[in-house]
Amino acid sequence: MTVTSLDLSAAELLTTTRAVRRRLDLDRPVDPLLVRRCVEFAMQAPSGRNSQRWSFVVVTDPARRAALADLWRAGIGQGDSPMSDADMRRAYQDPRSMQRVWSGLDHLKENLHRVPVLVVPCIEGRTDGLGADRQAGQWGSVLPAVWSFMLAARLHGLGTVWTTGTMPVERVVASLLGIPYDTVMQAALIPLAHTVGTDFRPGPRVDVDEVLHWETW
Repeated sequence: MTVTSLDLSAAELLTTTRAVRRRLDLDRPVDPLLVRRCVEFAMQAPSGRNSQRWSFVVVTDPARRAALADLWRAGIGQGDSPMSDADMRRAYQDPRSMQRVWSGLDHLKENLHRVPVLVVPCIEGRTDGLGADRQAGQWGSVLPAVWSFMLAARLHGLGTVWTTGTMPVERVVASLLGIPYDTVMQAALIPLAHTVGTDFRPGPRVDVDEVLHWETW
């Protein structure tokens, strides 16, 4: 397979890599070479202590995908915390965008098992009960790698969305996928598929001055 990429500028890539739920192509297979290419990009992400302790578990087997999708559905909502008033206001900056989020979530609930690739990013070392300093170190290593993976996916015509439905049932997922739960922490479950069309636009956001703080909060 020849790996081709979309003709996107850096600015276009950074502003049009969306959370894709409804526009995942459920019937088109994803070549393993494409997945491998995205992981190669992820490996160049900055990492705390220059130690790449993270891994990607890629699930394509239909039966295992179905089992993982069922666990995701079982975990949805279990670990959610209430949104603050400020969060609600920002989320509903454009009410239509939140309608699309809920509609997309419903679509995923019905079809997650059909997404051709499910990816579980992991990092060695658990942070259960640890302080913010240790939490920041762990997440600061895995998150840049995952974001690079998602940007690479967009560049190659693939869609992704960060989901956390499996986190409340992480131990069961670990058993399903052979992940050593006591020493390796899962970060998310990321559906991966070709997108239906490649035309994505920047999303509606609050004014930058609302989130930009100079010198002090």
